[in-house]
Amino acid sequence: MAKVTSKLQVTIPKALRKKLGLKPGTVLDFKVDDGKLIGVKLQPQGPAEAIYGTLGKGRSTDQLVRELRDPD
Repeated sequence: MAKVTSKLQVTIPKALRKKLGLKPGTVLDFKVDDGKLIGVKLQPQGPAEAIYGTLGKGRSTDQLVRELRDPD
């Protein structure tokens, strides 16, 4: 059991933190399902996954290189 503080924060009980492997920096996603608050531990992204697909967006590699070398 946990109580919401005046800052709207909740402490996750130690047994649950240990069981789920929650550590400082762990990212949780929350949703509501039939009146219940559900927190889901997100899997960490590696550096490549974090930026994958952010540059291309319909441009060829040659176009990207030209734009990076001469942005004007």
